[in-house]
Amino acid sequence: MELVRKAIGGEIATSPPETTGDPCKNCFMVRISDITALLEAIAPPALQEGYDNSGLLVGEPSTEVKGVLVSLDVTEDVVAEAVERGCNLIVSHHPIVFRPLKRLTGKNQVERTIMMALRSGVGLYAIHTNLDNVAHGVNAMMCRKLGLGEMRVLRPKGETLSKVVTYVPHAELEEVRNAMFAAGAGEVGGYDACSFSSEGTGTFRAQEGADPHVGDIGTRHEEPETRLEVVVERWNVGRVLAAMWAAHPYEEVAHDVIQLDNIHPTAGSGGIGVFDEPMAWGDFVQKVKLAFDAPIIRHTAPPKEKIKTVALCGGTGSFLLPDAIRAGAQVFLSSDFKYHEFFDAEGRVTIADIGHAEAESGISEWLVNQMAVLKDGFPNFAVLLSAVRTNPIQVS
Repeated sequence: MELVRKAIGGEIATSPPETTGDPCKNCFMVRISDITALLEAIAPPALQEGYDNSGLLVGEPSTEVKGVLVSLDVTEDVVAEAVERGCNLIVSHHPIVFRPLKRLTGKNQVERTIMMALRSGVGLYAIHTNLDNVAHGVNAMMCRKLGLGEMRVLRPKGETLSKVVTYVPHAELEEVRNAMFAAGAGEVGGYDACSFSSEGTGTFRAQEGADPHVGDIGTRHEEPETRLEVVVERWNVGRVLAAMWAAHPYEEVAHDVIQLDNIHPTAGSGGIGVFDEPMAWGDFVQKVKLAFDAPIIRHTAPPKEKIKTVALCGGTGSFLLPDAIRAGAQVFLSSDFKYHEFFDAEGRVTIADIGHAEAESGISEWLVNQMAVLKDGFPNFAVLLSAVRTNPIQVS
C-alpha cells in the first residue's frame, strides 16, 4: 500500500477512521474518485494512446461505491451481473465508448449497455492502452504466464519525460531535493534519487510588499545557490512541483519544466523476454495454449531452432512486428493479424496469433489482485472478478 500511496500522493486513506460516538462519523465512504485514483496510479492516463478512450466513461466521481466488478469488456450481461452481485462500478480493460456517440436510442449493443448502466446506477471505467503501455501491465502479465524472464519494453515510449530545474540556497538543498524525490522525481530505469546539481549565484531585488527569505526590500541581493535538476515522468510533474514549492524557502520559486525527447525505459508498447531453457516449437505451442486458454494458434513457419527469445503484445500487435524482428525475437506472440500481414514476417520471425481476448485473458484477474490493496484498507469494500465470457469469437 505504501507504493500506491506514494504514487498517488497520499490521497487514499489506508484504513477507516477511528470509531466515535457519532454514527455519521463512523460511516466511511469509498467513492468512485478513490478507485480512479488507485487505477490511475497503476496506469497513468497520460500513457494512453491518442485514439483511446480510457478513464471514467459513465458515473460521477463522488458516487459511493458498494462494490467493483472487473471484466475484460462491458456488455449487457456484465452490467446485469454487476447489479446481481451488488457492484455499482465496472472496471474493464476495453472501453465500451470507443467511437463518438451522437444519440442513445438502444439501436446497438453499445448504446443498450450504456443505457442499462445508467438506469441501474452502475459506473463504467476503462483502463486500456495506458495499462498496455506500463511495463508492469498487460505485457508483463503475458510474460509471467509464459515464464519469460529479463522482460523489457519492445517499443519504449517517447515524450513522457520532463526535466524540472530549480535554484535553491545551499543550506536548503537537501530538504528540497528529498521532497522532490519523495514526490516521484529522479527515477530513471532501475535507479532512483537521480539528480544533478551545480553551484552559482542568484540575484534578486525584493519589492515593497514582498517577504524575502534573505535580503532587504529595495536592495539587490546576491545569494549562493545550487541549480538542481531532476528527471520527472510527465504525469508526475504537478506533484513534484507542489513538493518543491512546499519545501523551498523562497516566496517566489524560480524553476523550469523542460520536455525531453528521451525515451522512457519502462513505458511503451509490447514486451520481449527470454526462457531460462530453450523450448522446442511443439512444447511452446502447448505452453501457450495452456497459459492463455487458446483453442488455436494461427502462425507462420515455426523456427527451426529451439525458442529462447519471445516478443509479445496484448491485443492487436501487428504494428510491432518490425520491432520484434529488430529485437531478434524468434517468435512474436500477439493477435488480430490480417492475412497479408503474415507475409511481413519474411521468415525472420514466427508470428503466433492466439486471439485478442486470449492474449489479454489474465489482465482482469491481475487487476482484481492489484485493487485488493485498496480493499485491505476498506474491509467493507468488494472487488470481484466477472464470470461472464465476453469474447464474441467461438471456435468449432
